[in-house]
Amino acid sequence: MRKQSGPEVFRITGARQGLADDVRGRQRRYIISMSVRTVSVVLAATLWNVERHVAVVALALGVLLPYVAVVIANAGRENAPSLPSTFVPAPMRPALGTAPAAAPAEPAAEPGPTGRGAGTRPAD
Repeated sequence: MRKQSGPEVFRITGARQGLADDVRGRQRRYIISMSVRTVSVVLAATLWNVERHVAVVALALGVLLPYVAVVIANAGRENAPSLPSTFVPAPMRPALGTAPAAAPAEPAAEPGPTGRGAGTRPAD
């Protein structure tokens, strides 16, 4: 085992992609989807009287692709991968202004035969 003489170094290979890169990638996917949609609508109009079944498939693709493209573009950022193996969380500290928990003043009474504490009386 090696001793660490300096401050602990963390690897950021598991960091998420930057926001600008994420937006750029989403825009690129949306533009590609809309280009395919435009080609499919033009293909449907061109083939309507020649190959009707191919034109119907192209038209269906042109109708459904905008919904799919918007869902993909708005899907959100990817989840952050797991933390690097060198990550050591800081110990939990109490919040400012809180008093440490005090020990109970009296020991709890043991339940009697009725299941209630020894010094309790039934509710009125």
